[in-house]
Amino acid sequence: MGPGAEGFGDEGLSALLFSAGGRAQIECYRLLCAGDAASESAVACQVIHVASHRLDKYWEKKKNRHKLVKMDPETSSYSPTAKCPLLHYRIFGLLEAAQKLVLVAESFHHQRCVLKVEAFLHTWAGGERRHLLCSAATDGSIAFWNITSTIMNAADAFVALLTEPVYPALDAPLVTIMAHSYGVNSLHIRETPEGRYLVASGSDDGSIHVCLLEVALGRGEAIAETCLQVLERVSRPCAHAAHVTGIRVLQPDLLLSASVDQRLTLWKLCPGELVPLSTTFFHVPDLAELDCWEVVEAGGELCYYCVLCGQGLEIPSPCQENVPSSPPCVVCR
Repeated sequence: MGPGAEGFGDEGLSALLFSAGGRAQIECYRLLCAGDAASESAVACQVIHVASHRLDKYWEKKKNRHKLVKMDPETSSYSPTAKCPLLHYRIFGLLEAAQKLVLVAESFHHQRCVLKVEAFLHTWAGGERRHLLCSAATDGSIAFWNITSTIMNAADAFVALLTEPVYPALDAPLVTIMAHSYGVNSLHIRETPEGRYLVASGSDDGSIHVCLLEVALGRGEAIAETCLQVLERVSRPCAHAAHVTGIRVLQPDLLLSASVDQRLTLWKLCPGELVPLSTTFFHVPDLAELDCWEVVEAGGELCYYCVLCGQGLEIPSPCQENVPSSPPCVVCR
């Protein structure tokens, strides 16, 4: 995003950047970007550290900790039955004024390594909203959660959570589907014009799974009675020759996937099947992520560009419109 882009006003752009890595550590930064008066294309960016989180700091404050066995699941706990790290996902709240990341809720539902998490917001015509969460694990399962009440109650609990850390548990998921036979390495959710949601995922075994969801209310119309209905499911085994580590739903009928096999493939979502439209090879090894964005070109054409991230970054060359042999890095309509 740069000068002239949507959201980049005369006063510049302010955004929060979160990064995670190391020993269960999260960092939060605020980016302040402004256009350079000396150049129309240059951008001046200031990075301000806001907050960080590392659960080990509570362990380090314990007295006589050398006499205790460290059992924290975020850093060192192992499941004796699963024989793998008993990982889970957590929801944090940011108190920017206090420069704190506060743990709001967590879940051990999967009992396996959680590989991907996506959040989305559903709004009905009357303005009623539901905050929903999607999590995917190493067993190929994808769970969907209603976290509306958790977010609504978080503001009241912030002060107490700052003084003494607690680990509140989430309720059971709304629905869980077995999308793959192996771990889910890529996940993307896109809302359709009808207010439904396409959930696309890619797996270790090279398969792609797409399902169509509808958010509905129970009879009591309470937050706890929000439910999800799986309307359609489409699966494509052996879509790639290796792990599918990048996937994006571009349009309700178009899907872009990328794999460690260094192939970028454009798919058409048809009733009951995924049909490949075109494939190109890229040069970035060990692909970790795929991202796409829309650009309105001169003449009003809407195009989709993509970036590939692995051992390096690659933005494939734009294709020419209506040329079937062009790489699927840009889709124009």
